[in-house]
Parts: sequence; structure tokens; C-alpha cells
Amino acid sequence: MTDDDVPLQVLIVEDDLADLALMENAFTEHMAPTVLHHVADGAEAILFLRRAEPYAGVPRPDLILLDLNMPRVDGRQVLSAIKADPGLKAIPVVVFTTSSTPADILSSYRSHANAYVTKPLDLDDFERVVAEIRNFYGSTVRLPRRAADHPPSG
Repeated sequence: MTDDDVPLQVLIVEDDLADLALMENAFTEHMAPTVLHHVADGAEAILFLRRAEPYAGVPRPDLILLDLNMPRVDGRQVLSAIKADPGLKAIPVVVFTTSSTPADILSSYRSHANAYVTKPLDLDDFERVVAEIRNFYGSTVRLPRRAADHPPSG
């Protein structure tokens, strides 16, 4: 079985249900098989990624779409936790947020975000941007799938 035969596992960390619905729609329209997982805040994201209850047994995501401004634990803290964890840091994280402040952009890249995308206000632009992210990570790039299960040889 090749990577192309395995569904893309995407974790969406988003507290806005309207934005979540738009993202789900954009991923559904993609031909490549995708399995979407959703958590509504950073605390849940950390539990999911660490496969702690109630997320024991969930698959490791191949891609994370991360909002910055969320209740409890915000996206900045989640990004730092992901990139500090040797078992998680290879997972690409796309910060997908309403913020376009230079401080948030710089801080996200300094925390090793793989991309920073500001959510468009226009509905058609929003769907187009999500489709571009989906196409890039779902078709164009090679992902470090199951990297924790296949350490580099050498």
C-alpha cells in the first residue's frame, strides 16, 4: 500500500463552527481520500495529539490546521507544544487564523509553523484558500506519514 492509497488524516483545531463547516466542505470536494478530525480548543488538541482520553486510539494526523485565538489553551501554546515534542514536531502545522498582525505571523514562524494563512472574509475566497491548502498537502507534497513509526535509517 502506498501513501497515495492511505487517507490524509487532518486535525482541524477550530472553535468557530461556521469556519469548520467551510473547511469540511472544501475537503469533501477533494478527490483524494481524507479523514477530518475536529477539536474545538487547544486543550482538546493536545489531548488528541497525545492520544489521551477520550482520544485513545485516534490516528496520528498528517496535517494540522490550527486557529490561534481559542478558549482555554490558544493556538500559540498548541504550536509550541507540538514543535517541542519529538514525536509530533514533524507533523506540518498550518496556522489558519483571522489575525494578520505581523507579531502573530512572526511568532508563529519562530515557533516553527509550516505555513501561516489569514482567513479571508469573502466566502468564495475562504473556500478557495482551504482548497489550495488541501491540494498542496493532499497532492503536491510528500508528508512525513507515520514518521514516529518509521524512524530514519542510517
